[in-house]
Amino acid sequence: MDIHDVSNAPECLRYLQTHQQNLKNAQAVKGRQARPQKSKNEILKQFMFRRWMATNASANLTNIQSSFLPPAYPPCVKPFNELKKVMVKNLCLETHHREQYLLLRTITPTDTLSAVMAIVEDEDGSALMLQLYNQEQELSGAQSLKEGTVLVVKEPYVKVMADGDYGIRVDHLSDVCFIPEFGDLVPLSWRTRVTRADENSSSWKTKGSEYFHQGDYHSAIQCYSKSLDTDPSPELLMIALLNRALSFLKSYRFDAALRDVEDVLQTSELSEKALFRKAQALYQLQRFKESCEIHAVLAEKYPNNTMAAHDYTRASARLVEQESGNYKFRQMILEAKKRQPPTLDRGTYIGPVTVKQTQSHGRGLFTTEAVKAGDLLFCEKAFAHAFHYENASTNLRLLLNIDMDKAIIGTQAELLELIVQKLYKNPSLLPGFVDLYHGTYKLVDVVEVDVIPVVDSFLVERTMALNGFGCPLLSRQSHISSMKGGDDTAKTANEQFHSCGFWSMASYINHSCLSNARRSFIGDMMIVRASRDLPPETEITFWYQSPMNCDPKELPVDLQNWGFKCDCELCQDTRSHSRNALSNRDNIFAELQRLFKRPKSNLRKIEDTLLSLAGTYRRPTYEVPRLALLSPYLSLAVIYASSQRHGKAVEFGLMSLESLGFVIKGGTIPHVSNLPLVVQKWGLMTDQVVACWMILCRAYQELAPKLASQAEEYARVSYRICVGEDETFDQTYNRLSERVDGLLTTAM
Repeated sequence: MDIHDVSNAPECLRYLQTHQQNLKNAQAVKGRQARPQKSKNEILKQFMFRRWMATNASANLTNIQSSFLPPAYPPCVKPFNELKKVMVKNLCLETHHREQYLLLRTITPTDTLSAVMAIVEDEDGSALMLQLYNQEQELSGAQSLKEGTVLVVKEPYVKVMADGDYGIRVDHLSDVCFIPEFGDLVPLSWRTRVTRADENSSSWKTKGSEYFHQGDYHSAIQCYSKSLDTDPSPELLMIALLNRALSFLKSYRFDAALRDVEDVLQTSELSEKALFRKAQALYQLQRFKESCEIHAVLAEKYPNNTMAAHDYTRASARLVEQESGNYKFRQMILEAKKRQPPTLDRGTYIGPVTVKQTQSHGRGLFTTEAVKAGDLLFCEKAFAHAFHYENASTNLRLLLNIDMDKAIIGTQAELLELIVQKLYKNPSLLPGFVDLYHGTYKLVDVVEVDVIPVVDSFLVERTMALNGFGCPLLSRQSHISSMKGGDDTAKTANEQFHSCGFWSMASYINHSCLSNARRSFIGDMMIVRASRDLPPETEITFWYQSPMNCDPKELPVDLQNWGFKCDCELCQDTRSHSRNALSNRDNIFAELQRLFKRPKSNLRKIEDTLLSLAGTYRRPTYEVPRLALLSPYLSLAVIYASSQRHGKAVEFGLMSLESLGFVIKGGTIPHVSNLPLVVQKWGLMTDQVVACWMILCRAYQELAPKLASQAEEYARVSYRICVGEDETFDQTYNRLSERVDGLLTTAM
């Protein structure tokens, strides 16, 4: 939704077709023995040269990396003791070697493009490329895959790479296991050191602490685990558990940290470090109430712990947000602008909504009580969020999905990795994720093997593709940009973004062209507000793809990715019109565009043509919006407001709103004394609605001053729906602005 889909762009389509042909060619050699075409020395030289070239390449802001998703395949679900060792010489091309494993050692440093790559060898010295996907962030910095690392690849998949060479591709995190240097699987010939007889629990703990201070938390965890397995004293047992818990926290493995501190607390229920680390782990899992309960114990027993006191204040603030929905939005905006990436430390508020079964579209989100237009339905922290910096190309990729025939430009590849890693590190989150809509993708029936979580990367990708959202840094910035860019309703309504994120609660909302809610963004927070008054038990809907384009042939909106067609009143009405009728509407609209572009527009002619355009619709606007009328009506309102023809500005300002389905009473001129301005029915919400109300506000100020403040209040509510908050409304709009739509030229 709102992602940059380039599947139909000629260049990307050719790229997609080329890769599909490469896959067909690869299938032609399926089952053949994977004997490398180059010697080990040649493979090493070629890899190191490419690595050198990549390291020394000049920055190119137009360079976009490509990442290919192969046909989906399931992860290994067999316990390791049921797998048999296989050697490289016995591997076959384009084959998943089920119930087998490879024991490998890296013999080069890593290179990173769309995967973490290194040359590996087996015990016979046979070498080939290893590609580890969804590991780029994990295997970087102090935790990078070092030369000489021993690893196991379960059920290896050997593929023909784009350059014609062979390589092992690993997509699932649980299909690769990194073996510590002291592991029993490491052959004697590969060992860099022999474990000494005098190495005990204390020395392993010390070694773990050395790794910890180097920032290599993975190695630290391995050493602390070895310490725990080497008959530690009761005191050393507590220290190793606490140290390992801290390493787990540093590596975002909060479930594991909780297990370790719980073991400590069973022996020492008031351990200060254990309580503090438990509170921290619960906080990171968004379990703020439980975190505060632990902090309350810490505050009572250890009042001088200033770090815990600070975290208690922070957890309490998150709990208030989570339970009340009270946020300091202006502060959030400032933080989002400063942070890189714009990840906000905020809690998720779920308001008067619940997930229920719909009649025809699976599950949906419903109101539990009556809400008014502008009310907050929920404000959700992203499960994962991948941000693209507009002036950089480092994380911008072309993601090609062969199974779905899709090509997407953006940060989807990074988002996929973030979600996979988060689920793998915190398997307590898995049940909620796999419960989300994933189309026809078949789930594996195993969630854990050998105490290791099984996360199907292709399930994650399919779920992300069906439920992920493109997003701006700030919806307020997008709103201001669209207003300053002129009245291009179709362009602004269908804006696509390179940044993207995943919000679990939002994923339950179904599409309708006649949406009754609108999403907006501040950093990685999604804000969803009602865009009209809703009674209890109403299904909440918003746009997956906006109908706000002036070509009626684009309706009904194409929702084949989600497995259904939109059956809203707007789409039904479009289907009821003949192709000739829709073509006639297109022709009249094109004539209007020509009339507006003339140096001296004939307003009378434009109004007459608008009457003809309105005549192409059968049903009244309060039943079916007339989307093609919005842009010309609003353009006329701006023209009349600019020439101080306030009565005509009111007329076409109201007609602009009515074209979207608004039913408004008490706003016509001449105004009947003491009759208030009332929106009896809210229509579709677009950025232009705010401009309509502000044009009305300024005109009423001259013709019916009592209505000006009422119109301004409706502008404020509309702004709140569009950008998520109204704390910045007065910094953005003012009835005294030099612009007729009230937008301040200083707004940014």
